[in-house]
Amino acid sequence: MKQLTAIVLGYGLRGQAYTEYAIRNPQELKIVAVADKEESKRNFARERHNLPDDMMFDDWKNLAALPKMADFAIITTQDKMHVEPALACIEKGYNLLLEKPIAPTAEECKKITLAAEKKGVKVIVCHVLRFTALFQIIKDIIDRGEIGDVTSIIHTENVGNLHYSHSYVRGNWRNLKESSPMLLAKSCHDTDLLQWLIGKKCTKVQSFGSLQHFTKKNQPKNAPDYCLDGCPHKDECVYHAGNFYMEAWEGWRDIAAGKVNASDEEVLAALKKGPYGRCVYACDNDVVDRQVVNMEFEDGCTVSFTMAAMNKGGRFMRIYGTRGELRVSMADGSKISVYDFETKQIKEIDVNKMTESIADGHGGGDTGIMIDTIKAFSGEQPSKSITDIRTSYLNHLICFAAEESRLNYKVVDMDEFEETV
Repeated sequence: MKQLTAIVLGYGLRGQAYTEYAIRNPQELKIVAVADKEESKRNFARERHNLPDDMMFDDWKNLAALPKMADFAIITTQDKMHVEPALACIEKGYNLLLEKPIAPTAEECKKITLAAEKKGVKVIVCHVLRFTALFQIIKDIIDRGEIGDVTSIIHTENVGNLHYSHSYVRGNWRNLKESSPMLLAKSCHDTDLLQWLIGKKCTKVQSFGSLQHFTKKNQPKNAPDYCLDGCPHKDECVYHAGNFYMEAWEGWRDIAAGKVNASDEEVLAALKKGPYGRCVYACDNDVVDRQVVNMEFEDGCTVSFTMAAMNKGGRFMRIYGTRGELRVSMADGSKISVYDFETKQIKEIDVNKMTESIADGHGGGDTGIMIDTIKAFSGEQPSKSITDIRTSYLNHLICFAAEESRLNYKVVDMDEFEETV
């Protein structure tokens, strides 16, 4: 396999995660240019990838304006900043590895899809759960017919109260105008995964959801709007920014500080008046903190999907078939349980013992998608996890249809909804 080259537009946590593959596998991938508005991220990228100064850009437009210089582009800007760079790179003839979601609106998703199809470039959207060993094994079990025809699925994404407070109350995905609907931002992973496992098209969608907990009415008495302004509830509030970010994962600390490898002093300084220092009950967030989506697929298969914020975190799934039942949890070590109706036996599969990549980001999905991306862009045969932009677009439409249903209290016909985009 020849070495491929890539440019990177947006070098935040997701950009850093995907380009880690180039550090580990330099014979397969070389990063040749990076664009990011934040100086500390550019400096970090320069050191990691040994890039010259003239291949570092503080604006993606300056990089995209140059003649095509790589085999593909990795676009990991913020959600609302996907459309312009994606269209610019497609026009230059770049294949794309595009962070999910494709774009914040159905119209923009369709625009990118049509542009890629017209230009004849490949666009792989980062639905990384498809590329985990866990869900590849589940897909194989279904495809082999071990549980018969899939009749229904119960699937839950437990976002986690702390993750939700960081990303969807204080963070970049808190507000519909600033980002996108919660289901699209967090759970287009799941709508994609469900369609892929079932292998049929979603035909109808119904949804309910709301924001209930992280609102002004729940702000404790005498709590200031900024945690570091002497909050009297500091010792008992699990969301107190001064406590939370001192103990948080380093990625969240860096986001709060707006710097790479931020020190305690830099984090605390940012929390004093920055968005991540706000009381979680005094933010401008408006995305839901719980949502249920009922889906009907071709041939009558039904799905009940729940996205919930108030929990420890982790995904849970039960898949019911005509010959057996499959249960799985991503919160207890990624173990699969398969019950056979005929033998009445239960087969247990411990995915952790089958692969080392489970420790990587998204249960190994960050590495898995890079392996398949390199193969796909090199003209080799990738795994069955690979998908095209049209499929990703149609699975995104489930999220938009769910929002339409939630807001208007109606069942949405997917064929009719697609025609309105």
